[in-house]
Amino acid sequence: MRHLISMLLQNEAGALARVAGLFASRGYNIESLTVAATHDDEVSRLTLTVYGDDATVEQVVKQSAKLVDVIEIAELTRREHLERELSVVRVEAEAPVLDAYLSRAGGRLLERTGGHAVVEYTGRTDEVDGFIDGLREVGAIADQARSGVAAVERASAVSG
Repeated sequence: MRHLISMLLQNEAGALARVAGLFASRGYNIESLTVAATHDDEVSRLTLTVYGDDATVEQVVKQSAKLVDVIEIAELTRREHLERELSVVRVEAEAPVLDAYLSRAGGRLLERTGGHAVVEYTGRTDEVDGFIDGLREVGAIADQARSGVAAVERASAVSG
């Protein structure tokens, strides 16, 4: 099962390595990991996507909460949350065909040079997967980069 875990960490050297090491030592491959500073420069938000059984992931989450750098941790999997992932793709495609696809799919053209273009798309992981599958139908993908999942609990879930 897919698990989405959100943590607030002290923004200091080694904090990310300690969290990632805890998951790796339990045999979990981290599917995606996103980390950046929050509105507070001393705190970073880390979002991890891992696959595993509920009981084991729950145990790793409890162990992560004990790390000195972890301020707050929540498994968002079964909570009301919003998640987004960014994909930037370099594709070789005919301009009219690509433009029509981007218009239908909600992608955005960042750059075009000759028969190559760089496009972006933001959405849930399954939406990004679908966008990339659609790009393959209109052109040849030359390169791609994905940000990994960023997620927060819905405002309606925390404001009561």
